[in-house]
Amino acid sequence: MTRSDDINPSVLFLCVHNAGRSQMAAGWLRHLSDASIDVYSGGSNPAGDLNETAVAAMEEVGIDIAGEQPKPWTDAEVRRADVIVSMGCGDTCPVYQGKRYLDWDLTDPAGQSIDVVRGVRDDIEQRVRELIVSFDASAVATPGN
Repeated sequence: MTRSDDINPSVLFLCVHNAGRSQMAAGWLRHLSDASIDVYSGGSNPAGDLNETAVAAMEEVGIDIAGEQPKPWTDAEVRRADVIVSMGCGDTCPVYQGKRYLDWDLTDPAGQSIDVVRGVRDDIEQRVRELIVSFDASAVATPGN
């Protein structure tokens, strides 16, 4: 997907608590897109704090999401997004005409061991890389960066 104007494409990652999966995905996309894609995340029922195991798993690959806060998605973010990626929010995820929707079936990292969360993190990384390529973005980092 390419855009004819100078505005960055945008992605909104949604999950229930905005504490694990969507935050990791947003962290990966910010890291790998080199600011060529605008990134948002939100939850249908945001948690009070981030999942600490998700934060630790992301730190292991050099991505700091510790400063993020779970938050609800907003109507403005949904309208602004070119792509909406849902991760387990089911019927509570917003549906708007003219948007590209992806549903990523991922294990919820809540209450999981670090080994399980590492697998979720790595799965998200691969999906984010594929998403970037789908935008025809030139800022795709090489594996391992």
